[in-house]
Amino acid sequence: MLYFLRRVAIGLHSRSMPDLRPVLFILGLLIAGLGLAMFIPMVVDILYHGTSWRGFAMSGFISTLIGAMLALSSYTPNIGLRTRSAFLLTASSWLIIGYFGGLPFMLQEHAMSLADAYFETMSGLTTTGSTVMTGLDDASKGILLWRAMLQWYGGIGIIITAMAILPLLKIGGMQLFSVEWADPMGKILPRARQIAAYLLLAYTGLTIACAFSYYLLGVGPFDAICLAMTTLSTGGYANSDASFAAYADGGADIAACVFMAFAAFPFGAFVLAMRGQLSAVYKNPQVQAMVLILVSITILMIGYLHLNPPTGPEPLIRSAAFNVVSVITGTGFSYGDYQTWGIFPVCLLFVAMFIGGCAGSTAGAIKVFRFQVAFEALRAFILKLPHRHAVSPMKYGGQPLSPAVVYSVMGFIFIYMLCYALITMALSLIGLDDVTAVSGAATAINNVGPGFGKIIGPAGTFQSLPDSAKWVLSLAMLLGRLEILPILVVLNPSFWRA
Repeated sequence: MLYFLRRVAIGLHSRSMPDLRPVLFILGLLIAGLGLAMFIPMVVDILYHGTSWRGFAMSGFISTLIGAMLALSSYTPNIGLRTRSAFLLTASSWLIIGYFGGLPFMLQEHAMSLADAYFETMSGLTTTGSTVMTGLDDASKGILLWRAMLQWYGGIGIIITAMAILPLLKIGGMQLFSVEWADPMGKILPRARQIAAYLLLAYTGLTIACAFSYYLLGVGPFDAICLAMTTLSTGGYANSDASFAAYADGGADIAACVFMAFAAFPFGAFVLAMRGQLSAVYKNPQVQAMVLILVSITILMIGYLHLNPPTGPEPLIRSAAFNVVSVITGTGFSYGDYQTWGIFPVCLLFVAMFIGGCAGSTAGAIKVFRFQVAFEALRAFILKLPHRHAVSPMKYGGQPLSPAVVYSVMGFIFIYMLCYALITMALSLIGLDDVTAVSGAATAINNVGPGFGKIIGPAGTFQSLPDSAKWVLSLAMLLGRLEILPILVVLNPSFWRA
């Protein structure tokens, strides 16, 4: 079998195609690693006397075996990734891991369909947080832990991709951050392995701190661990149908706001802070803009709700601040049903969905730095209109912006909004109502979680949507998580020609 797979891998490689052997090798390692990770919730499920451990055992064995065979059959000495192979790996790994990650959902006692399992897994891996599951309060501990692990796994995956791979591929203005981080990180961390190790250390350290904070504020140990993983990944999966409202009595929602904001900051800045450069966090122009956005929109929301108090049991200031931070960072936790607050809060949160966090964070959406670059370009354009020969240099963080970066950012925003419009129309053609189609497309491509309306709002789930809509939304989540262009590049026929 290994000999057959190896001959297939070699046969697929030609001068007109990217070398598939390193792609298949790394993909095999990822699948095998995912399979080994499945034995963790299996053990937890056994300890809690659950019924899903057999599904995890079967899924772990299948995934580990297939992944190991794929890696062994495609291994070559001095294996390395070229640019085309990196594009292909980035796109294919998330697509294929979505299938293997969904095996435990399909092999459990209450088995999901392929569409539901893939949707739940893709939502987890892309840290979106939309769910088709109900009855979470009584669900198997193994399943709950696996959902949290998928989001934590996807969160660190997108950080390393954004910090180590996307800048090299010059995607949507990311080359700006390749230049911005090159000097300090190049001197302190000269190798990619060191960058990945420090990113993992920062990510893990913040997750542990978050879990400990939740535990001190009255959340049970198991829920505290799961919530910490879904908080730092800005994923939003909770272990209760009531989402974060089930844990807010002891003040865990306040801690969640802090750690959701941390998760939306660039993790590269945390790495530099760990190396003694504390100013790398609070002097970062993205962090400064992110804090300003969070504070401004929170004050605006609280002010509106103070003048137009909603009817509901949740505390006004805390629920307003929590939901604003959750939506902007793309975490997707909910604290009460904010759809009952009126039209303005809903519209404000809808617009906030598209902001997202900083580049190099676990947050999704357009990202703060692209808005900063776009506004700087708009400022220069407006100043130059009445004075054609005036010189209005564009800068970001004190550094000059090249026209290539500006064009790249503008192009990305255009393609992003075009894809959002196409996804909305596709959902409308499937038969979803206007609110569900518009908000469903927005929450999927921005990797937020809940949408708006009676079906997919913060009090609902995506369970009742037709399978075709779930497949479209799964693709939208992936497009948003990978920032669209890697997928479009691989789909371009010229990519497969020399």
